[in-house]
Amino acid sequence: MAVRTSSAPVALPAQRDRSGTHHSRAWRVYRRLTPWLFLAPALLFFAVFKFWPSIWGIWLGLFHVQPYLGDQWVGLANFSKALGDPDLRAAVGHTVLDAAVQVAGSMLVGFLLALLLEGAARHVRILRTAVFLPAVTAMVAVAELWQTLLYPGRYGAVNSLLGDVGLGPLPFLSSPHSSLWTVMLVQVWKHAPYDMVIFIAGLVGIDRQLYESASIDGANAWQRLWNVTLPSLRPITTIVLILGMIRGLRVFTEIYVLTPGGGPGGSTESIVTYVVKNAVISNDAGYASAISALLLLTTIILTSATLWWRRRREDA
Repeated sequence: MAVRTSSAPVALPAQRDRSGTHHSRAWRVYRRLTPWLFLAPALLFFAVFKFWPSIWGIWLGLFHVQPYLGDQWVGLANFSKALGDPDLRAAVGHTVLDAAVQVAGSMLVGFLLALLLEGAARHVRILRTAVFLPAVTAMVAVAELWQTLLYPGRYGAVNSLLGDVGLGPLPFLSSPHSSLWTVMLVQVWKHAPYDMVIFIAGLVGIDRQLYESASIDGANAWQRLWNVTLPSLRPITTIVLILGMIRGLRVFTEIYVLTPGGGPGGSTESIVTYVVKNAVISNDAGYASAISALLLLTTIILTSATLWWRRRREDA
């Protein structure tokens, strides 16, 4: 009786090992590339509309831009001019003051709102949603609303109420002494709910056993806040601070709408409004690009310094 033998080749152990290694390597490459494939559209969007315009803007800062006549190379002359510009120094002062006050105010109000509105009860969620509405409203709409409320005559809602109690109409936005502070109040009203949501996320993440242990040790509410809540919120506070600094340094919309032209006597002129004025009105895009590049560098330095300070505090 004849015995049939199979003619199919038998894979040797070495061949099977090489095949398994090949598939394993291909799987690792696939796993590494998959996240980047999902990120590719967003990265392409940022590259086209953020990174490339930033690089091009820094490059324009080295030229005296002359549309249709050809750009003239001036090197660092625009940057030197910016460092010695008294109008820019005034705008920097307004911007720094605005950023400091509105960041501190929105963080403080946001933290207090987070303490009041933390919780899972239904009425708390509804109230929290209502409080958060200013944060999702367009700044142009917010500025137009407050400009109407703060109208300098008796037809403004706020001045009408003040007149009823005998305080008279106040020049909120029409006086060089009060216009910037009024803009800051509007900014705090707009941004505090946003900071509130971030602080609530941080409060939810704090271990409740820490509060129970502190209560057992006899700590009162203030001591629990100071020794448990605030130290646990340091990473969240750093995030809110960085976002606030970036937001404060590039303030534009509220100033442009509430106080067109930089306010009375230039009292609300910020860095970004000064950039727009040079680029659009003075038609000096090269100088405006140089100021923008310096603002970008300042923002990067401040953000890096804040992160470094936070890591140093954590390591200590």
